[in-house]
Amino acid sequence: MSFDYDHNAFLKEALVGQSRLPDSPFIIADWSIKVASPDWQQEARRRIRASDVVAVICGQHTHTAIGVATELSMAANERIPYFLLRGYSDKTCTKPTSARQSDKMYDWTWQNLKILIGGGR
Repeated sequence: MSFDYDHNAFLKEALVGQSRLPDSPFIIADWSIKVASPDWQQEARRRIRASDVVAVICGQHTHTAIGVATELSMAANERIPYFLLRGYSDKTCTKPTSARQSDKMYDWTWQNLKILIGGGR
């Protein structure tokens, strides 16, 4: 998954928590790169390539998160399916700058997660 580490780390934790529910049909591996390094992009690309799908959690500041925009571009370039997930139902959430205009942002519901992670878009 990709998310704005500075503003939405708790949303990532919530999604990981949902994946651990007994009735969850999906598993999320937390491969977050917690420390920036000169080769973070190379490591991020490796992790994205190893993923079946990339969930991009969108919050109020996602349009300013350079790392999220970079990771989304990597997923698109590697042809890894991705989807944009609205992190807040009561706030204006923004897309990463690298998102296509046609990319839909989906509401974060249990039913949507099952469909989206399963490939329905």
